[in-house]
Amino acid sequence: MKKKQRIGELFCGPGGLGYAAVKNANCKHIWAIDSDADSCKTYAFNVCDYFGMGDDLPKSVIVSDVAEINFEELKPIDGLLFGFPCNDFSLVGEKKGFKGKYGGLYKYGVKCLEAHQPKWFLAENVSGISNKKDNSAFIKIIEELENAGKNGYEVNVHKYKFEEYGVPQRRHRYIIVGLRKDLKLKFKPPLETNINNFISAEVALENYANYTKKKNATHIEDTKHSNTVIKRLQATKPGQNAWNAKIPKEYQLSGVKGAKLSQIYKRLEGNKPAYTITGSGGGGTHVYHWKEDRALTNRERAMLQTFPMNYQFYGNKESVRKQIGMAVPIKGATKIIKAIIKTLEKKPYKYSKKSTFIQNRELF
Repeated sequence: MKKKQRIGELFCGPGGLGYAAVKNANCKHIWAIDSDADSCKTYAFNVCDYFGMGDDLPKSVIVSDVAEINFEELKPIDGLLFGFPCNDFSLVGEKKGFKGKYGGLYKYGVKCLEAHQPKWFLAENVSGISNKKDNSAFIKIIEELENAGKNGYEVNVHKYKFEEYGVPQRRHRYIIVGLRKDLKLKFKPPLETNINNFISAEVALENYANYTKKKNATHIEDTKHSNTVIKRLQATKPGQNAWNAKIPKEYQLSGVKGAKLSQIYKRLEGNKPAYTITGSGGGGTHVYHWKEDRALTNRERAMLQTFPMNYQFYGNKESVRKQIGMAVPIKGATKIIKAIIKTLEKKPYKYSKKSTFIQNRELF
């Protein structure tokens, strides 16, 4: 077996990328950083197999604001993973971009590349970071990543539609893969495996009922709904939401009508992949069952994010929901990281002919 790639991770969350790398793609955990203590506990338990008590964490999993980290003091790595927080670029929300609290956090990935100059990196962000009218923010991020370190990086930018990779969820994300230029290698996204055979929400959750019967079943708490919400859901067909369903007046939400893309109180369609699982938002954003009049549980959301059934999350119900929604689906992440490793080892693999990033910086 080839020597394991040593990885570091910024904004590690509960371990979507980290688990894929360490458990599925012959990588070795060296360090991981996140400002959220619950996420770090989840990461340590599942990625590092760390079963310490209470708030205890291994020294390699660091609860910290990334701005407080001295990257020079961290152990050397071969690869860097960072799904920099995407709130300010998301299609859901105010889209503050660089002006927002999270917009400039990618710079810490650049700083880490400057300090460690790993062979490769993988950076992830939402599709909303690209704007047809003005791609300047995205281009700025890409160019800074390309020019990081002594050698710079050969960068591939691709918009992954995770349902095309066997994930039972329509989750579209830009993933930037960089290989250090002195390696003289180019990365190509792995071939889409499920373009004509998407995995539906119903198939993905078919074992959930049996799982709930187990004594050690976790994260199966139901959300308590008011009678109004239940009546609203009863009048909503699969695929419909609170704005386009024919809901009796007394149970309707006040607000803009005709928002067909809205996920507010939107039911899943059992025969199709789920819509995007999110980690934040108030009433109506919890993802709703196609048949039962209820929101999905955290375990069901985790299943749609392709976390293993034995994956354990730390924190209260809302903390766990946030962790699940912010993560990269493990199944998709595994395929991408395995393709990176094969590229480094100069091994052939089937790759996609699609490209969402071209040299003149147009399209996206």
